[in-house]
Amino acid sequence: MALDKIGIAKRIAQEVQDGTYINLGIGIPTLVANFIPEEINVVLQSENGLLGIGPFPEEEAVDADLINAGKQTVTTLKGSSLFSSAESFEMIRGGHVDLTILGAMEVSENGDIANWKIPGKMVKGMGGAMDLVASADNIIVAMQHTSRSGASKLLKECSLPITGINCVKKVVTDLAVLDVLPDGGFKLLERAPGVSVEEIKAATEGTLIIDGEIPEMKID
Repeated sequence: MALDKIGIAKRIAQEVQDGTYINLGIGIPTLVANFIPEEINVVLQSENGLLGIGPFPEEEAVDADLINAGKQTVTTLKGSSLFSSAESFEMIRGGHVDLTILGAMEVSENGDIANWKIPGKMVKGMGGAMDLVASADNIIVAMQHTSRSGASKLLKECSLPITGINCVKKVVTDLAVLDVLPDGGFKLLERAPGVSVEEIKAATEGTLIIDGEIPEMKID
């Protein structure tokens, strides 16, 4: 059975390492904050000027003035810091964010990502996506494996406007966990519970590399 958004976020939370600085993109990535294990100490950073983001607030604790870059209300942790977006981008461009988790419309087998614009549809702008993909050493993408029409979103080449080239390291979809190999191709690491390798093959346009038995994801 394919994962829902919560399942994708839970699986990505398993990739988080102690002591890292992390930027969470809009959409599914923001949910990751709720599933980082308590024993893991990380610092979440937002482009709009917040370092030390906590989980999403309970209804009674919502502060409309405290938001992330996606305009969602958030909480802060002890020791959090507020500053201008200009200073936030200095952190990003200076290479001080260890891990970036982003959503995407398309990812190519070369690690290119398209996640900001569909031609013909109005958008307010790219936001911080281009800076994030150009500056972080580790980029994980959270996305649906296929479009609503069933077309693959893991492609040989992206068809939409590119956000960054050769930058994605790992993709977690509703069907699978895949590494993007340095020489190109998606290496299948895990499959969603109840999803077969054949189903993943059929849903992947890009080169899919399968080595041995592929285990199911373990999600509590």
